[in-house]
Amino acid sequence: MQTLEKIQQEEKQLTRAEQEALRDWLDHMLEDKLELTDEFKAKIERGEQNIREGLVRVHKP
Repeated sequence: MQTLEKIQQEEKQLTRAEQEALRDWLDHMLEDKLELTDEFKAKIERGEQNIREGLVRVHKP
C-alpha cells in the first residue's frame, strides 16, 4: 500500500478532534515550508512604500 493511501486509511480511524489536530499540523508544516521569493519581497516593499507615500486608492463600496 502506498504511503498516502495508508495515511488516508488511518485518518478515517481518527476522532474529529484528532482530524482537526492533523489538519492544523499539516497547515503549519506546509506554511513553514513556503519561501518568499525576492520578487514577492520586492512587491511587498513597493506596496509598503506606496502606502507611506499615500499612493493608494481607497475602495468605497
